[in-house]
Order: sequence, then C-alpha cells, then structure tokens
Amino acid sequence: MTDMLCLNSRSAVPDRLKNLKSITDKENTLPLAVDLDGTLISSDSLVESGLDFVHQNPLNVFTLGRWLFAGKAALKQNIANSSSLNFACLPYNAAVIELIEQAKSQGRKVVLASACDQSIAAGVADYLGCFDEIIASDGVTNRSGRHKRDELVTRYGEHGFDYIGNAAEDLLVWQAAHSAILVDAPAGVTAKARAQGNVEAELRSEQSYSNALLMALRPHQWAKNALILVPLLAAHTFNLDALIAVLAAIFCFCLLASGTYLINDLLDIQDDRNHATKRFRPLAAGTLPPLVGVRWAATLVVSGLLIASVALPVGFLMALVAYLVITLSYSLWLKSLMALDVITLTVLYTLRIVAGSLALELEPTFWILTFSLFIFLSLALVKRYAELNDARQKGKTEKSAGRGYYPADLEIIAQMGVANGFLSILFFSLYIQDPATISLYDKPRTLWLVCPVLMYWICRLWLLTHRGQMHDDPVVFAIRDRVSQVTLLLVAVIFWTAL
Repeated sequence: MTDMLCLNSRSAVPDRLKNLKSITDKENTLPLAVDLDGTLISSDSLVESGLDFVHQNPLNVFTLGRWLFAGKAALKQNIANSSSLNFACLPYNAAVIELIEQAKSQGRKVVLASACDQSIAAGVADYLGCFDEIIASDGVTNRSGRHKRDELVTRYGEHGFDYIGNAAEDLLVWQAAHSAILVDAPAGVTAKARAQGNVEAELRSEQSYSNALLMALRPHQWAKNALILVPLLAAHTFNLDALIAVLAAIFCFCLLASGTYLINDLLDIQDDRNHATKRFRPLAAGTLPPLVGVRWAATLVVSGLLIASVALPVGFLMALVAYLVITLSYSLWLKSLMALDVITLTVLYTLRIVAGSLALELEPTFWILTFSLFIFLSLALVKRYAELNDARQKGKTEKSAGRGYYPADLEIIAQMGVANGFLSILFFSLYIQDPATISLYDKPRTLWLVCPVLMYWICRLWLLTHRGQMHDDPVVFAIRDRVSQVTLLLVAVIFWTAL
C-alpha cells in the first residue's frame, strides 16, 4: 500500500515518534479509528475542496456563503459534490500509514473516522484499500467531536477502540477511547489529552509551520520589488523623504506579493502536486496547512493595503490595488491562457516601476516603461520555454497542466523571446537619446556602452535556457547568477561614469 503513495507523502523517522515501538509491538485486538484531516493527511480536505471549487469559478465564493446557512454537514456535502480531489496525491502521513499497517497485520479492524463528507472519506478509503469501515459526515450530521465519539461508542463501546487524531475536537473522542494517539497536535491540545491519562503515543513532524510558512512567502522573490527604485535612480531624486517613500512602497509590495503567492499556491495545490518541483512547495507537500495559508494570505494583503493607504500617495495605493487584481486574475484565469499569461507577467513587472513613480509623485519615463515591457516579456517567455523544454525532454507532447502551451510551441516561443529581448535594447538606445535623459548626465554618450552589455546578457540567458540550464524564475536566476551579478555591476559603473 505505501508504495502507492504520492512522492509528497510525509515520511516518518523513528526517533521522532514517541512510544511508537511500544504501540506497534504490543498485542491489541481493539479496533483502530483514524481521523483524516491533519492526521492521515497533513492537510484539510474541506479547505482544499473549497479552494478547488473557487478555482473553477471565483464567483463560487458567493455560493459557498449560501451553502453555509444550510449547516456545516450540508456545506461539506455540497462542496465535495462540486469539486474533485486527486486522492492519489494527497499528502499522506507515512507514520500513520505505518500504524495502520501494523494494526492490519495484527488482525485489527481499522476504521476511517472523519468529519469530512462521506464521498471524500470513501475516495481516500478506496485509494488506500486498508479500511474496514467508514464513519463520516452525511450531509445531515457533522461527524466531528461528540457526534464522532457517539458513533464510535455505539459501534465499539466505551473504551472499546483506539483513536488517532490531532485537534481539539478530538479530545472528546480520546476521552471515550481506550488509547489516544496524537499526530502533530497543538501544545494546548496535547496538554489536555495527556491530562486524560490514556495517551499512548505522540507523532511529531520534523518541520515546523514557521519554516514552512517562510518558504511559502518566497522572500527570495522580494528582490523583484527593487524595480520600485528605478524611478528614483532615473530621476536622480536623492533625498531622505524620497528614499523613505520608496522603501515604504517596497515593503508594501513585499507584503502584498507574499500574500498573493500564498493565494496562488492555495488555488494551485492539486496542479502543483503533479509538477516535478512545485510538489515540494509547503502547501502542496502538506507541511503548511491550507487554513494557515488562507489566514496569512488575508493578513498580508490587508496589511500591505492599509500601510499604503496611510503612508503613501493615493496613486501608489491604486497601483497596489491594480497589482492585487491583476495577480488574482492571473492565478484564477489568465495563467492558463496562451500569450495572455506572459503579457500579464510583463505588466506586473512594469507596474512595479509605475508604482515607484507614483510613490514619489513623479511622471513615469516613457522610454523606461517601454524598455521594461519588452525586456520582461522576454524573461516571461524564458520561463515558459524552460518549462516546455523540460516537458519535451521527458517525452511529453500534451498541453502542460494549467497552461496554454504544448512542447511543440518551443521554437516560436524562443523566436518571440529573443526578438523582444533585442527590441528592449532598441528602446533603451532611444531612452539615451531623449533630451530629458541627456540633461541628467554630463557624459550621456557613455550610456551607449550599456547596449553591448545587455546584448551579451540576453544572448547568454537564452542560450542557457535552450540548453536546459534554466531551473529558476529568470529574475531569481539573474539575482543568483554570478555572471548576471557582474553584468549588473558593470551597468551600474557605466551609469555612474556617465554622471
């Protein structure tokens, strides 16, 4: 059974499991009841199903609100019937699987006892093939807490079963069980369960939620927000007030960007689990519960907007709102549309430069905006080319999951990407010739040296991508790549020399 598990299943390391050996070695004939959410899987099937439903159509969020008035059991049933989970790729907890296998080898009855809807419980049970019975919500009764306890006691008697769970709702079930087994239970829940006197084992995962959350926020992506500095540098507006305004703008964008990364990962949980590398993202891998992701996404987005509304001009706030709307549209819809996806990414990069101008209440420079549109379209196409090239190398010919491209599109994407890269240099040369630019530099002709440097960088970037050596977002690659760092330093020296 365990060899059928998805690659993102969480593995069990013996020294992390207190008393596990004692519980697996002892003779026991009592039924073993196993909770699903947070226990058998390190995720929440209700939240994942709800996210899948919203991903199908964002307007479905209003339908969820209407269903909620019918009660939680009916809500779970409606969501389960309107969404689809890939049971093969749920983040199963391998330590719990091991306990189930041990129980089966001892001839014990194993029961899936979950508050999720019975259709989801049945799907998990069918996939794993190890449960003798199922207890779950049925659209009328929400089998959580006392309802789950009462059903287990009715079937097996008071203290006539062992129970594996993780949440505060399980305290009543543990109290009625013969033995309690805790899986990643919060400290407060663990203390109360121990006080009941029948805790047999505690299973703890190695990775903390804080580390997983930090990974999900993608702080390495914050470097993209340095584009907000471009208007400050281009206008030579070097004073303390301007610097504070730009730093505040960058901070707001970092908050909002991390919030939208979480939203994107929440909506893409199932697609990411089928991706070669994205399946290791905290939400897809189950190291970060989706409900925690929802709460942090809301907190970060609201915080970024509030700070901007108080500390920065209204124009910047409007740019931040536009960034949020476009990003959500990308996550929900645009990312699956051919060509519109890369154009949207280009707009999001360029919007950072516009936002920097608005934070300083400056007029955006036409040539710089045009240059950014073409250079970032080239980089967005690099990203798509790298994904498709990897798919082709693996022999795939079908459309990429969640995208609007086929591996056969590689050549045309490369042509468009290289062309846009060199067009950006053309517009940079026009920026150099602009009278407003000339007035800012003592030696403006020196800026022409930037052109061959950019030509080299674009050629190298596309050659590396063609060779299959582009494994990151191209902007992140440029930040980490030593040659790109030297190239950026050289460009900075040229600008400094031209002053």
